[in-house]
Parts: sequence; C-alpha cells; structure tokens
Amino acid sequence: MTERLAVRKTYKLFIGGAFPRSESGRSYVVTSSKGDFLANASRASRKDARDAVSAARKAFPGWSGATAYNRGQILYRIAEMLEGRRAQFAAEVAEADGVSGKKAGELVDLAVDRLVWYAGWSDKISAVRGAANPVAGPYFNLSTPEPTGVVAVVAPAAAPLLGLISVIAPVIVTGNTCVVVASERAPLPAITLAEVLATSDLPGGVINILTGSAEEIAPWLAGHMDVNGIDLTGASPELAQKCEEMAADNLKRVLRPKTADWSADPGTGRMTAFLETKTVWHPIGT
Repeated sequence: MTERLAVRKTYKLFIGGAFPRSESGRSYVVTSSKGDFLANASRASRKDARDAVSAARKAFPGWSGATAYNRGQILYRIAEMLEGRRAQFAAEVAEADGVSGKKAGELVDLAVDRLVWYAGWSDKISAVRGAANPVAGPYFNLSTPEPTGVVAVVAPAAAPLLGLISVIAPVIVTGNTCVVVASERAPLPAITLAEVLATSDLPGGVINILTGSAEEIAPWLAGHMDVNGIDLTGASPELAQKCEEMAADNLKRVLRPKTADWSADPGTGRMTAFLETKTVWHPIGT
C-alpha cells in the first residue's frame, strides 16, 4: 500500500474575518519547547498591521452598538467551539510549553472557563461601572461606561492559549475591537483560535490576529493615530517603554500590568481599563 502524504497546514494571519498571507511574503519557523520543528508561521509586516487596524475600525460601530447580552452570547459560543476542539488545543499547548497532556488539558479548560466568565459579565459591567450621581439641582446626572475603540494587544508568551484568551476577552466583551500580536514563540494556539473565531458568530474584524515579531509591529501600533488603546502585557520591559513613548504622541490608553497569574481570578480591571465614562445631565421634569 502506498504511504499517504500528510496534508501540510498553511498558517496565515487573521484579518477582517479572512486568512491572508503576509503581504511581505515572509514566514518564520515555529519550534516546540524541545526545539523540534512544528510549522512555518507568517511574519506580519506593518502593512498587515495597518490592514488589521482598518478592519478593527470598520467593525467597531456594529460591535459596540450590539447589545451587551448579544456580545455575551457570542463569547459563550466561542467557548462552546473551543471546548469542541479541546484535544487539538491541548496538543498545541503541550508542544509549546512542554507540559504533560493532562496539564495542557487543564489549561484549555481554564481558557474555556475564562471565556464563559467574561461572557457572564457582558451585561453587568455597565451596572457596576455606571452611576447615578448626586447633584445640587433639578437634574439627573448619569455616568455610563462606553468602549474606547480599537485596542492593540501584545499577547503574553507564557500560557499561549489561556493568556491569550485572558487579554482578548475583556477587551471585546465591553464593545472594543482589537488587533492582537500573538506570542512569537508559540503562535499556533492563536492561529487555531482564529479558526474558531472565523466559524463562530463573531463579526469579522472584531478580533484580528497577527503573528510575527512584536518588536517590529507593537511600536508602530502604539504610534498609530487610529488605535485608541494598547495592552502591553506580553511586551518586554524595553519594548513596553518604547511603546509608551510612541503612544505619548497621541491620545491613547496604555495598560502595562505586572506579571499576571493567569490561573487566578481576573477581576474586572482588564474590562475597565479600556472603557470611557460618559456623563449626561438631564433636567428633572422635562
């Protein structure tokens, strides 16, 4: 019997709900924790990042205008689909981090649970963050949270799936759209997650995933005038400082958290980091 040739997978970017190759034509080798070859991944360029920002901006009005309940439903649907591909994600996490199959499965379960947790917050964060403010006068004074806009995210290298979910979910559940620079060391869980997103109910452009060098892409995103915020969780101290300097030239929210324990309760801090507060005055009795 003739030996069957394996169907080799092409790992691409995820922009606007589609899977383009990098316009630069570049790629790089992805290896396991033991140094074994796993795949060739696309190395995104600044042009790819610009396309991703444009896609995120285009998707923002529809996504931010959706009901909070609907956004929660979509996050829950992503969790369902991720659960259905548990074995594939566990294998990729095990290869990336050099952990046992059992431990990798537990990390995938935590990622699924993290999505469900944020999905549950979708229609509650406004009540927690908003307020009816006491004022001296015949007025209602109401403060409500609104999404910042397009957020760039430098994903952490540690826990390439759980960490990735933990930085993406709080950004989008509150109505923002995002451009994510995946872990350069371990991008395969991010690319597989893109396949889940593309076949879920998530509108194209809400999440855009780039693979390649954060050193090349992140500073450019930090200086982009149409990016409203940047999460530097996965950036090295040197890269984070450079991005902060680039972001100082324009009005941009910058999140530079300390090292995170991804298995811990995430709290609401990441959701509120990219929310703006709108205060409305309205006369009483009019």
